[in-house]
Amino acid sequence: MDFVQSPDWPAAPPGALAANSAATRYGGSAPPPPSIGRAPAPPPPAHPAPVPPPYRPPAAASSGSGTRHRAKPPIPVKILVAGGFGVGKTTTVGSISEIAPLTTEAEMTTAGIGVDDPGQRSGKTTTTVAMDFGCVTIDRSLKLYLFGTPGQTRFGFMWDDLARGALGALVVVDSARLDDCYPAIDFFERSGLPFVVGVNAFDGRLAHDLGAIRWALAIGEHIPLVQFDARDRLSVRDALLVVLDRALDRATREKRA
Repeated sequence: MDFVQSPDWPAAPPGALAANSAATRYGGSAPPPPSIGRAPAPPPPAHPAPVPPPYRPPAAASSGSGTRHRAKPPIPVKILVAGGFGVGKTTTVGSISEIAPLTTEAEMTTAGIGVDDPGQRSGKTTTTVAMDFGCVTIDRSLKLYLFGTPGQTRFGFMWDDLARGALGALVVVDSARLDDCYPAIDFFERSGLPFVVGVNAFDGRLAHDLGAIRWALAIGEHIPLVQFDARDRLSVRDALLVVLDRALDRATREKRA
């Protein structure tokens, strides 16, 4: 087969490839021969790029000060539920508590006849021998811890311990047995603890109207007197809010003084 050879390219001797290389054609140094195996790592640059910081997950919403915002736990407020024997203290705590209430109920025996009198209208067969405990959250900033006192006179020594640290009290009254609540009212008047008198409406009615009850109890107009139903959660809530309002009012006045 005939072919034409370019006069600009010198003829390479047989078996010699270097004469037909790019360096021979265009001048310049010949590139290094290809290496066999893994290529060596390139030299580091004169000005290395800054190393990026390690990855961190996005932080939660923070406050203006730059610190992570944490929800504060609710403020605990201790409230006593006191009163005479069989007036509905255990029922009051159990109706409003958001947890299973702690009760210390014991069966009434014949030994208590003439000593523990729950009243003719009551079908009560147990009695509190230590205390009742429950709690209810008012809002994100406030939580009430309820301590129910025993109603019998022989357990009166526990009232001082239960009242320690309390901010207020709800004195539960049976309108048909007003004489049973006198010791409780006397106790809180002597201790100076803010209290509210809550008249429990047995069977949905009162034996006397609130005005007559206030006169019989000889309490001043500055002491709230409310009617509530110990079996009704919302009714108990309203009574406890009055206690809380009275406690906060006293705390505000003491702070200003």
